[in-house]
Formats: sequence, C-alpha cells, structure tokens
Amino acid sequence: MTSPADNPTPSLSAGEEQLAQASTGLVDTETYIDLELVALCRESAADGTVLLRNDGTLPLRGGSRIALFGRVQIDYFSVGYGSGGDVNAPYSWNLLDALRDGGQVTVDADLAASYTRWCAENPPDEGTWGNWPRYFEEMPLEGEAVRAAATRTDVAIVVLGRAAGEARENTLTQGSYYLTDAEKSLLDAVTSAFTHTVVVLDCGNVIDLAWLDQYGEAISSVLYAWQGGMEGARAIADVLTGVQVPGGRLTDTIARSYADYPSAPNFGGLEHNDYAEDIYVGYRYFETFAPDAVLFPFGFGLGYSRLDVVATAHVNDEEVTVTARVSNVGTEHPGAEVVQVYVQAPDGELGKPARTLASFAKSRRLDPGESESLHLAFPIASLASYDDSGATGHRSAYVLEAGQYTVFAGTDVRAATQIASFTLSELRVVEQLTEACAPAAAHPFQRMILDRDDAGRAVVGWQDVPTREVSRRERLQARTVPALEQTGSQAVTLADVAEGAATLDEFVAQLSHEDLEALTRGDVVMDSPLGTPGNAGVFGGITASLRAKGVPPITTTDGPSGIRLAAYAALLPCGAALASTWNTPLVRRLAAHHGEEMVRKGTHVLLSPGMNIHRDPLCGRNFEYFSEDPLVTGLIAAAVVAGVQEAGVAACPKHFACNNQETNRNLNDSRVSERALREIYLRGFQICLAQARPHTLMTSYNKINGAWSHYNDELCTTILREEWGFEGTVITDWWMQRAVDPDFPAVADDAYRVRAQVDVFMPGGWFDHVSGGFDASAASSLLDSLARPDGITLGEVQRTARTVLQLVLALPALSKEILRNSAAGSQP
Repeated sequence: MTSPADNPTPSLSAGEEQLAQASTGLVDTETYIDLELVALCRESAADGTVLLRNDGTLPLRGGSRIALFGRVQIDYFSVGYGSGGDVNAPYSWNLLDALRDGGQVTVDADLAASYTRWCAENPPDEGTWGNWPRYFEEMPLEGEAVRAAATRTDVAIVVLGRAAGEARENTLTQGSYYLTDAEKSLLDAVTSAFTHTVVVLDCGNVIDLAWLDQYGEAISSVLYAWQGGMEGARAIADVLTGVQVPGGRLTDTIARSYADYPSAPNFGGLEHNDYAEDIYVGYRYFETFAPDAVLFPFGFGLGYSRLDVVATAHVNDEEVTVTARVSNVGTEHPGAEVVQVYVQAPDGELGKPARTLASFAKSRRLDPGESESLHLAFPIASLASYDDSGATGHRSAYVLEAGQYTVFAGTDVRAATQIASFTLSELRVVEQLTEACAPAAAHPFQRMILDRDDAGRAVVGWQDVPTREVSRRERLQARTVPALEQTGSQAVTLADVAEGAATLDEFVAQLSHEDLEALTRGDVVMDSPLGTPGNAGVFGGITASLRAKGVPPITTTDGPSGIRLAAYAALLPCGAALASTWNTPLVRRLAAHHGEEMVRKGTHVLLSPGMNIHRDPLCGRNFEYFSEDPLVTGLIAAAVVAGVQEAGVAACPKHFACNNQETNRNLNDSRVSERALREIYLRGFQICLAQARPHTLMTSYNKINGAWSHYNDELCTTILREEWGFEGTVITDWWMQRAVDPDFPAVADDAYRVRAQVDVFMPGGWFDHVSGGFDASAASSLLDSLARPDGITLGEVQRTARTVLQLVLALPALSKEILRNSAAGSQP
C-alpha cells in the first residue's frame, strides 16, 4: 500500500493542466487521472462510512488536538487483496497524512513521529497470492507514552485494520475475526488515559465487535470505514472532521458472536456446504428467530444530526407506494437518511421471515431545518415466495399466499414501524416455472423452516430439502438448435455486418469449425499480447483468420475495485463500502467515470461487479461483494453496470452463482434448496439483469448441487436465458474443471460448456498446477465432440459464436474499431 509520499496526489492546478492537455491529445492516457473520478471516489467512500456509536465526540471540532494510535494510521488498508484489489493505483492516502493535509485538526507530532519511525523500520509483509496478511503487528507502546499524549491532546483516535483477500477466508483467530492481545492492550491503555476515544475500523469485512460492550462509554465513537480505495483515508478524515457526514448504513447484520450466525455450522467445508439456513440469511434469520443476538441491526447507521422520517403508504391490487418525509430537525450539522421499507408476509404453508426488504431510497444531504419527500414503490408480486415442494399446490412456482401483509418503514430493519397492511383473500400464482438446479437425491440434507411454539413465538424447525424430479437428459434431448448451412468463405466481413451490408447469419455461415471453436475461448494466457498490457485475458478475434474477417480482440480486465492493468488506474472503494452508501445515483456516477477510464486505457470488459451474497462474515471476498440482502445487492450492482456501460464498454457481473466461500472454491459443492437459490442467491443477479442489461456475465468456480456452474445448463440456459431472457455473453471464471457430461458421454469439457450456453472459456487454456504453465489444447474437446454423431451439434457451436459476435457489435468501442479498420483497409 503506497502513500502520497510515494506517488503524490495531483494538486488541483496540476489536474487542470492534465485536463487541458487531454483535450489537445498531449497527455499520456496511461498516467492521466480524471479528477472528477477522484472526487467521486472520495465522496462515495465518505458516503459509505457507517457511524455505529457516537456520544457527540464526532465530528471533531475545528482546531481539536488529536492523538492518533495504531500502525494502520500509516500502513492503511486501502482495499483487499487479489484480483479484485490489486490495482496499479497512482497513489493511496493514509489517515495520518490525510488528517494533516485536511488542516481541520492538529495531530500530535511526537506520537506521529514515533509511529512513522517504527513503521519505516518495520515494514509490513504483504504476503503472496492466497497468503495475504490479515493484519499488521502493532507498535509496542508504553503506558507512559499514552498518558503523556493525553496531556497534550483532546481526543484519541485508535485505528484498527483488517485485510481480506481472494483464495482464502478470514478465520476465528486473533488478528482476523478477533482483536489481537496487542490491540486490546492498546485500547485498554488509551481508554484509561483519555476521556474521549474514537475507534476507526479500516476493514473490508465484518469483524467481531463484542468487545465494544466491554468498554462501554469509555469508547465515545465507532466508525466503520470499510476500505475506501486511494481516496479512502481522505474520506475518513473528512467524516471525522465534519467536512462530510457519515452517510453509510449497514448492509449486513453484526451479531454478538460468530456462533450466532445461522451459517456458522455449515461454512468452510472442503467438499461441500449444506446451506441449511435456507432463506434465513442475515437479518431474515435474526429478526425472525434471534433478535437478542444482534449487536447492530441490518440497515443501521448514525449521522451527526437527528433526521425524522414520517412515512405513509398506499396499496392497490398491484403495487405498494410509500411517501416518506425526511426532515433534519437538528441545529448544527447536515445529514442524509436512508428510508427502508420492509414487509412481513403471512406464514402460510411455506413460512416467511419476520421482515424482508422491499424498497429503499436515500435522501439528499439536508441542512438543519430542511426536508425532502421520497417516493418509493414496489410491485406486490415482488413479495412472492418460491414453492419448491408443492406445499401450496403449485410446485416450481412463485406464489403470494393468502393472509395479511404488513408494511414497515424506517431507518433500519429494527427501527422500522408499521405504516400499512393489506390482505390477500386467496393464493395468487405470480409465475409458474420449471424445476431447475434442485438438490440431488444422493445428497439429502435438512433445512431451517419457520415453526411456532404454543405461545405463537417463532422457533426454528427442520424439514428435508426437496430433491430433483425432472430428468435433465430428457430436458436436453427436447432442445434442438438449428444449424446454418456452412457456405465457406463468401468474403463477408464483420464490418459488412456492422454497416448493414450483410447479416450476422451470413457471416457465421462462412466460418470454419476452427473459426467457430476459436470464438468460444480466450487467447490461452492472461496478459495476452493481443490486448492492453496487464489485461486479464482476451477473446473474440484471437486468431489471424478471425481478425482477417474483421473480428477484433476483446480485452478483459479484473475488477471491481479498479482496472487491473500495467498502467495506472483509479483505486475505487471496495464493494462493501459502495453498498453501504445505499446511494444508487452516486454509485452510477462513479461507475460512469470508471467506464470512461476503461475507454482511455483500452479495455472492453470489466470483470465487475462482484455480487455474491454475504452468507457468512468469514468469506474472504466479502469486501468485494455488497450485502447479505439480494435487493441491495441487485440494485447496487445494477447501478455499477449501468454506469460502466454508459461509456460503450461492458460490465461483467460475477460469480454466477453461490460462490460464498473461498475454501476449495474450485471443487466445493454449494448444496442449496431451489427456494433459497432463487430467493436469495440468484435474485440479486435477476434484478441486476432486468434493470441494467449487462452485456456479459461470469460463472463461478464452485458446483451448485453437484454441477459446476460453468457446465450447468439449468442455471445458464433454463434460468438465465429461458426464464430471465438474458441475451448476452456468458464467460467462465479463469480456468475451469475438466468433466464429462454425465448424460452424454460424447460431450466433455468445452463441448459440455458450450451446450450449457457458457460461451467463452477464459483465459482459454488449461492451467497445469504442477508446472505452472498453460496447455492450449482446449480446442480438441469441442472439435472432437463436434465430429461425433452423438456429440455437440453444429447449431450449438454456431449459437455461441453468434452470441460472442453480437457482443462485439453491441459495444460502441469495438464496433467503431471494426469500421475504422475496414475504412483503413487494414486488419485489426
């Protein structure tokens, strides 16, 4: 992690000079920084900061003298590790420098000098891939030094940090989920010496906070900073000093202990995990069965002023509309509020959570005395539950059960109060579907259900999970994909298609088997020479034959915290920070500038947003993801996708689906009921696709009920394409597992994948874990199967080729390149 001393942040005048040079084409786009993107990074990092506790110590008064404790004030965690965070950022602020630079407070110089000297002499070990540090050792500090600092200053700020990263989990150990002995000693010493102690949590994931009760009022304020990217520390300095308000609200429940989380008994398994908690994930579980186990409820967050919310609701046969008046009734500070609407559905035959988030909206920043009216609406059909057992008489259908539905509104799931209710006199079938991705009878398990005791209180019950009844083999045999008659070369180029001089079918019909196969995979390696240096991989025009026909290479880059290239790129706030804003317009503006940066840096597909559900707080990549709730996940992801795609490039939501742990992620089986899969783990993707129409989508590494996602035709065809109408390109996560289709032995590996309509194998070659090299023989499985009468069909392969080419034509950045190269008479 670098600081401004390593790569100085541009001053405003320098930035204005850059902008002037950019307009004349004189600036190097590899190092150019969009100052509006910088400002949006800073604003969104502040807006996602969650104030959990405050006795009035924050915001710090102008001119306050502060003592800054904890080595993370200098060795600041700007983001997590792995493909989602390893961005070549031009700079990254730490909190010590940010507070000094802000000029609002005076930082104790003696204490800062001690930390600066010690950190320089003891640089942190940032580890290697999959062996990232979870924390950095604290500087030893004598009690006398703490007491001396207390005589010179007014307020202590203790900065505690935790890293997270791809390919490994957080653990139930000190320095990961729990505080270290050194951190406890530091808190003991500081709270004993200071009247006012502020704790800043520089963490990408939720950690144990049970220790807050131990300190009680001795800790004045607690700020969950998340990890705000290159501008994150400056954003926290803004919030601490009142330049900005803490606008964040929790997108996860924080429980009193790890054992209280319903996933705890079934997380981290090497071979499989039974999603036994079923639909009762996060607040759905806690508000229904264990409200006393909650330390901070879902949706919670404080501001610096008191904002009142008065809400009313109107209900008709199809829709609920809510009007909420938000008023800043404080006298000193501005503030913003998130209005959250929840619904309690009747238990019925299926059982329902006590509350489910139905809609939300965030007010603008309101000065004291100001008010704003927010209008929220949601269809009653969105409250339907999926019947995977036939208990309602409608198996494989979304249904609204008869009974009373109660509507609540407020500022978090616990504080929301009743504003309306309505009754459905009879069951409604909202959507009749077909069974898909149901658990196999060979792997039975039980799931949590809602039961009631004699007093009517909700208690946990258990039932066997319904298993699959539909024959996959018969389903696939019923599908036919017509083939185009192959014409051989007709001299049709993709530019002809782009200009309307030929149809896409005419172009596809002339492609050889080898051309078709090449369109179904990437260029074998990461950092392909066909793309911008540092790329994640390239697909599309990966052969000379395809490029001669006008098909350009499509460059992909890792995300979501920035563009992972050899060139400098902005380091954005992590996913957890962005989601905590609950501010979809702000996230979309940030993403739009991110998309413009993609265009400048020469990349076409951003592997972002990461949108897997926070099933368990120990998941190593939760910092990349958004929430335990699918509605928050889906709407924040839609804002990211819509913003990125405004620039004419593609976003690629990931990982589809149930990638909820990193442990043995390539082989692990997520065993989950069809109801929980649809209502929790797929719903966010469905919302994102419906609202933002991403051009691409990435599958996950893991199995879902025994079938790897990258071979899962019921996931990627039945649900994704037939039910949801997705027309974009599906790509694999990087590398996949070799396998033979259990129902069609002549279909294996790439043929197996293409039949499932997983269009592109990335990066395109098999990785040899022994040699560390790549095997480019991926082509053989598809071509071998295509040559067999019982193998994959020509129509299926042409369908995938058409889908990839449609992506090329749909992206303005690529279609302009096609036409430009055609006009120049050169090959791309």
